[in-house]
Amino acid sequence: MPVIQLSRSSNLQTPKAPKLQALIKGGSLNLKVTNQPIITTASTHTNGSANTASGFLEDLLTHSHLPRWAIYTIFGSCSLVVLLCCLCIWIKCCCKRKKRRQKDQQILLKGLNGKTATARVQPDIRGIGYGTTEQYRGKLLYSLEYNASLSELTVGIKQAGILKAMDLGKSSDPYVKVYILPEKSKVFETKVFKNTLNPFFNEQFTFKLSKSSLQKSTVVMKVFDFNRFTKHGLIGELRVQLCSIDWNHVIEEWQDLAKPAKFEEESLGEICFSLCYVPTTSKLSVVILEAKELKSMDIGGSSDPYVKVQLALDKRKWQKRMTSVKKKTLNPYFNESFTFDVSLDQIERANLVISVWDHDAISRNDPMGKVFLGCDSTGNQLRHWADMLSNPRRPVAQWHSLLSAEQVNSTLSLKNKFPIPSKFIENKLKKGH
Repeated sequence: MPVIQLSRSSNLQTPKAPKLQALIKGGSLNLKVTNQPIITTASTHTNGSANTASGFLEDLLTHSHLPRWAIYTIFGSCSLVVLLCCLCIWIKCCCKRKKRRQKDQQILLKGLNGKTATARVQPDIRGIGYGTTEQYRGKLLYSLEYNASLSELTVGIKQAGILKAMDLGKSSDPYVKVYILPEKSKVFETKVFKNTLNPFFNEQFTFKLSKSSLQKSTVVMKVFDFNRFTKHGLIGELRVQLCSIDWNHVIEEWQDLAKPAKFEEESLGEICFSLCYVPTTSKLSVVILEAKELKSMDIGGSSDPYVKVQLALDKRKWQKRMTSVKKKTLNPYFNESFTFDVSLDQIERANLVISVWDHDAISRNDPMGKVFLGCDSTGNQLRHWADMLSNPRRPVAQWHSLLSAEQVNSTLSLKNKFPIPSKFIENKLKKGH
């Protein structure tokens, strides 16, 4: 028998009240009256909106002809498209901001602080390339100072600005090569700066130069684009005549890079080789790969080149290897490997000299060019050596421009392999008598 619980505050005066009273009189319904009021919670009202939304989604899923996985896929795809659109807009805004910042940096290049008596000339990009067909090469900030008491000329390479882009990504890997003509006894190179057209070098190089030779000397500063596997591109150069400079003050100024001079010194060619050092086995592997555009040494306009690989320790000749001779070619291909036993302590004091020679069966062999790497090297040679040490057990290959044998010999100044003891000389003289 159904039981209905009513509170005393309940009102039976409803449209269905007569039917309820008839059921009570007939005895088919027990009516239980309590003092507890009927509480109508507000949850039905507060959850009404949520139930409506969930009911809408449920109706959409049930009454739709598409399966649920298809509807979920559509919703997910739409959300992904919206996120991708937002991401593209954000990337576009960041790129615009970055381009604006780079443009401002190019226009507002600031000079470095330093004690100088001359005014620094700030790069001005107004009118660059206007009315000219040649592409603008950039500017270089350098300094010159001469110490008469020590007979030393100090050349400072401060920074470069608005350099010509040499790579496909509209950037360059610039470095500067500095030497003095006509002697060219030493050639210095700055560090390489990756992916920039406005590098800050802040390097100084000292040349021994008497006051008499100062009046007829020229400082050459060449800006190159570094390439590991191809020839380094020449961005531009500066040539400063030292005879017209007032040495009472430190010279520091910006100058536009010029096109390389046509009367540039003769090129000796390039050589490509790889280096690999294994610390665990104390093995140094040198692979002579190839050379190109070598200097012609024979009458017929060709040469018979071979490569000599010499390892020096503490500037003393130590170990030596040689490749085979390639007949009548200026672009030889060797691909010959040599291994040296060098401990970890010795590799920090070693220098590797790579020299190309022209073989002559009748007369003495002639040197065609040299290059050396190691603890006493600079520029690209030092970079190649450092890359080998920082990547053990991995071959690192790179092209190098050959230098004259006189230049390398004067810079490295290698001693004989074994000094002759005085006791050995005395014993030999006694035997002679």
